[in-house]
Amino acid sequence: MNETRQEILEALADGPVSGPELADALDISRAAVWKHIEALREADFEIESGSNGYELGEITAYNGPAVEFGLEAPFSVEYHDSVKSTNDRARELAADGAADVAVLADEQVGSRGRLEREWTAPSGGVWVSVISRPEITPAQAPLYTLASAVAAATAAREAGVDARIKWPNDVVVPVGDDGDYRKLTGILTEMEGEMDRVEWIIVGVGVNANIDADTLPEGATSIRDEAGDVDRRRFVQRFLEEFDRYRNDLEAIVPAWRELSHTLGQRVRVDQPSGEVIGDAVDVTDSGALIIETDEGRETVSAGDCEHLRPV
Repeated sequence: MNETRQEILEALADGPVSGPELADALDISRAAVWKHIEALREADFEIESGSNGYELGEITAYNGPAVEFGLEAPFSVEYHDSVKSTNDRARELAADGAADVAVLADEQVGSRGRLEREWTAPSGGVWVSVISRPEITPAQAPLYTLASAVAAATAAREAGVDARIKWPNDVVVPVGDDGDYRKLTGILTEMEGEMDRVEWIIVGVGVNANIDADTLPEGATSIRDEAGDVDRRRFVQRFLEEFDRYRNDLEAIVPAWRELSHTLGQRVRVDQPSGEVIGDAVDVTDSGALIIETDEGRETVSAGDCEHLRPV
């Protein structure tokens, strides 16, 4: 967001401020103040003009400037009403050198999940892809996926949803005591790098937010269905803030993931290209790989489709 407009919003957040007061505080002309106010109104900020000056109303907008205002994390936000895929757009930006950019959309019309699976992304959800350029090795890259799952689950829990994480990164809502769940959030991570370094990482997060659950694929749920509609602007802010917190404290990611896990303690089957692994999920490694106690002993699984099995 334009720095001057950011300063105007911060001033108005404390109460009505006159045009002359803003002009003096920002060392700009009154005409410039008016132009910035009009630009903020065009960005859907509700700014009233009264006898005491300009006053900021409740922020109900869902767009880039609205998310950036009050965001306590160093991301700029590129917003689209509709886009084919936020990950695709983020890859374009990353190829041009972008960093710390969140691509946000009200809907996606060509979205996908892992293994190119179709992912429904209608208006009302939270569809965001975040570009990072971390100084880490490729072996540490999976931690960014876990960090995004922790951040999404935390934001959902703050919205009133009993959100947990199914290994490695699906945010789900538990159903009953047998390991069943309904899927709330999907995460797709993409990376560019070399053998010893990462060029960029994109974590794409899709959250069924203010969507009717009966319009979603079988086995999915939404924040609306679990706890009522959520303020999507604040949800995105909290996700970005938590993600930024964990990407700057890699050692805290796995302990936080364990606390939110719905998989640990469950009997699971993990499908891999080399075959399936069946057993009890007992822990994760420092890099996020799943440790499974099988009939033949413990196996460590770094990737694969994980399914919770009913207890024998």
